[in-house]
Amino acid sequence: MSKIKFFDTTLRDGEQSPGVNLNKEEKLQIAKQLERYGMDRIEAGFPASSKGDFEAVQAIAQNIKQSTVLGLARTIKSDIDAVYDAVKDAAKPAIHVFLATSPIHMEYKLKKTPAEVVETAVSMVRYAKEKFDHVEWSAEDATRSDKAFLAEIIEKVIDAGATVINLPDTVGYATPEDYGNMFCYMKEHVPNIDKVELSCHCHNDLGLATANTLAAIQNGVTQVEGAMNGIGERAGNVALEEVALALHVRSDYFSYTSSLKFDETKRTSDLVAKLTGMYVQANKAIVGRNAFSHESGIHQDGVLKNAETYEIITPALVGVTPNTLFLGKHSGRHAFKDKVNEFGIELTDAELKTAFEQFKQLTDHKKEVTDDDIYAIVMEIKTDSSSIDKYELIQFGVSYDTKDTPSATVVLKAPNGVHVEATEQGSGSVEALYKTINSLIAEEITLIDYQLNSVGGGKDALAEAHVQININEQINNGRGTAQDVLQASANAFVQAVNRYYVQKNATIKQLVHE
Repeated sequence: MSKIKFFDTTLRDGEQSPGVNLNKEEKLQIAKQLERYGMDRIEAGFPASSKGDFEAVQAIAQNIKQSTVLGLARTIKSDIDAVYDAVKDAAKPAIHVFLATSPIHMEYKLKKTPAEVVETAVSMVRYAKEKFDHVEWSAEDATRSDKAFLAEIIEKVIDAGATVINLPDTVGYATPEDYGNMFCYMKEHVPNIDKVELSCHCHNDLGLATANTLAAIQNGVTQVEGAMNGIGERAGNVALEEVALALHVRSDYFSYTSSLKFDETKRTSDLVAKLTGMYVQANKAIVGRNAFSHESGIHQDGVLKNAETYEIITPALVGVTPNTLFLGKHSGRHAFKDKVNEFGIELTDAELKTAFEQFKQLTDHKKEVTDDDIYAIVMEIKTDSSSIDKYELIQFGVSYDTKDTPSATVVLKAPNGVHVEATEQGSGSVEALYKTINSLIAEEITLIDYQLNSVGGGKDALAEAHVQININEQINNGRGTAQDVLQASANAFVQAVNRYYVQKNATIKQLVHE
């Protein structure tokens, strides 16, 4: 059986989703989970786009040992240099270079003739090859490109040193038949095509990303690019978990294997959803909350008699297990640390101390503490790694009565150590709370988005709030977890504000250094 390599672009194309704004530590935690999942290749980011993205890619490259780590680059020497500097310390460094090849992109975006596009692609692939053994080249908007021209440029970039050729359906335009035929055409008309791996990258604008990806595999592709949960620009990328399980469950039809550890699917999906704030729809294939739920009496009866009557995928296969109690209020630090180690998350002594204290506080209020609860606590601490002085929520109170206007009183510790207090009213409890916090912050803040979710189930489930704010024309996300929804909401708003100060502080340091 042939092996399909999985190339994850959650941290690059996925992070381009509107509203997603991951910090370095969050990207690193996702990368580590992708490695545990068995991802062959991880596109860690676009190093030339910003100092923050460069540092995140660099941190991932220095920590990931099993997966190949790539950075994205335009066909510009400075981009290629930035990727090299960011990933050179990786165990398996690589580069992904792209250039548009469709008539509309060449004329209106690049403002280059086809001959100039070929010359640019060839010269920059040759330059990248001087620094990397593994060079992937992508023909942006390949599905709307002239096939003869595409074959010509592919042949020449292979001669220049490309080792992987990726033909993306950049705008989600293709149908499965069209997409499969494009790869067949290249295999027939590019004489040196056998020297490279063929890769596909499908967007989901017409809802055909998974179908198109499978069609590409049927026509010779050996690398699949996509993102967890299908996140990405516009309608997103192909959801890698869907492709992986389609190949596995229908192995009678698709004779391919992969390196993915399927029982890490749900945890990987949940982590990406948690840190990006892009929560998975309930009926999402493979990882949705309802994927293994059965409402119909006929379905329930069949599943009880034999699960295979309605379940072609077992919950355990993708890591969906009963969320059972593992620790209680009498559990000690050693048992807690062992559980954290099971998650594959490394905590410093200080982080472990903080996590254990929060766990103990939770056991005072929540009878059954689950794996999901502990994972939420640990990730909250692990991904909030800034050491600068910042706002701290000291105390708050909310007054709500159906006959009166809700009001909130908040006490914050400001970055200078001074305690500040204010009271404001709002049309609802959360609005009153946010207006009050806003009045204590010396910045212009607008709330863009607010989401509230539960961690696990039950009446005592943890609440997880996610906010997006515009602070001085800069978009920042915040996340907060607590047993009380208002506490979670307040934590999320304050974290979003603090992220602004982290970035502002980093910018000031950079300017001083320069």
